[in-house]
Amino acid sequence: MTSRIPFYFIVSLLVFAGIALSMYRHDVYGVPWTPGAERAVWEVEARVEFDAIGDPVKISMAAPETQHGFTLIDESTSSPGYGVALIDTDKGRRAEWSIREAIGQQILYYKTQMLIDDQANYKDTPPKGEPTAVSLDNPQQTAATALLNQARTRSSDNLTLTRELIKQFNDKQNQNAGLLLNNLSREEAITGLLSLEKIHSRVVGGLQLEDGRRRQNINPMVEVWDNNAEKWELFDPLTGNEGRPDDVLVWNQQGHSLLDVVGGRNSHISFSIIAQNITPQQATREKVQAEDLLNFSIHTLPVEEQAMFKTIMLVPIGALIVVFLRVIIGLKTSGTFMPVLIAVAFVQTQLITGIIGFLLIVGTGLIIRSYLSKLNLLLVARISTVIISVILIISVFTVVAFKIGLVEGLTITFFPMIILSWTVERMSILWEEEGAKEVFIQGGGSLLTAVLVYIAMTNEIVRHLTFNFIGMQLIIMAVILVLGNYTGYRLSELRRFKPLTED
Repeated sequence: MTSRIPFYFIVSLLVFAGIALSMYRHDVYGVPWTPGAERAVWEVEARVEFDAIGDPVKISMAAPETQHGFTLIDESTSSPGYGVALIDTDKGRRAEWSIREAIGQQILYYKTQMLIDDQANYKDTPPKGEPTAVSLDNPQQTAATALLNQARTRSSDNLTLTRELIKQFNDKQNQNAGLLLNNLSREEAITGLLSLEKIHSRVVGGLQLEDGRRRQNINPMVEVWDNNAEKWELFDPLTGNEGRPDDVLVWNQQGHSLLDVVGGRNSHISFSIIAQNITPQQATREKVQAEDLLNFSIHTLPVEEQAMFKTIMLVPIGALIVVFLRVIIGLKTSGTFMPVLIAVAFVQTQLITGIIGFLLIVGTGLIIRSYLSKLNLLLVARISTVIISVILIISVFTVVAFKIGLVEGLTITFFPMIILSWTVERMSILWEEEGAKEVFIQGGGSLLTAVLVYIAMTNEIVRHLTFNFIGMQLIIMAVILVLGNYTGYRLSELRRFKPLTED
């Protein structure tokens, strides 16, 4: 008989290593056990892409500063072969890359950590001189005068005048505003009209902070100098909202260009965002200077990849739930880990939308598959047809949802098409061999499992632990190994012994 000692040794080693890594991460780097227990840090990464043409290259990008509600605690760049400098200019803080010669696609990264801090130490720099008035042709000047006259009568200071101008530009029936918007962007038109009133204003970039966002673009916003409070006041030109929202980071503060590229073309900048609950002391001292285990963790990857891993690291939780339900409970599912993938889709689509979409796709697919079974096609041709059918079903449902105004229906495209196709195929074969009852049992078991996995994946504590403590993955693996060693009765099988208890 094979000894179980090595097995239990491996399980114990996994548990010990998982606990040790988690304790190390908590004690040395100050990562809290529960979300929200420490002050949050937003880690924002700018990804600059462009095509170099073989000439000397110089890239200048606006860099954020300590501002209202945020303290800059760290910044770094990733740009092999480039010279890098973070400098203060008359255009504000900027990150500059340079290289003597480059050709082909180039990708540069700039990463910053902004600590949420209501006591951030910053000072608004007042504008100098008089604002330069915008140059308009005669029709535009007439329209601008009409807009300013109306806004002036309904306002009392710089801020209320700005608010009234934004209202007019948001009025689709206002012909004067429409005339200016034919040649100017909304934010440029607003700052241009304010310059005619000798009011200092500038266009800045507002970055919406949302955990796990990838490839996000910056939103242009307007800052207006308030002479009374002696500070810059932020306005959203699309909504007219005044003030600095807690979830908006002002990236480009000085009213200058966000990105300048010399020696390249087709430039583009995008942002990836992730939130981390760490102490400010560790953010400034331990995390940046670390040269040990942390350098081999996913937290050193670009933020865009970290945001992707935040979902991937939840898959072991789903696997643990599936193993428990199948091995201990005895729940039947269609496919072993198909419910986990469906649950991941539910995370993107939200639960109700995901369940409805899953039932519609699988139900319609079974109807089409029942017809294909009458054609006696080969397996490869049949499953290929099912895949194409599933893609068409998703496309039709998405278009119909958009036409009738159900925006949630657009997220149905997150469903794994190949997995759904095999699910339809398996259920169809099961229907032919075992009957409709077995199909409903396994289909219902799969859907129930997916819902339970979804509930676990969307739990904030679970998301926090799995992403911030890599040792949790080792502990989960150890538990799965122990469950895999179970050979007793499943709970669903115990009903067979009910007659014995009655006797």
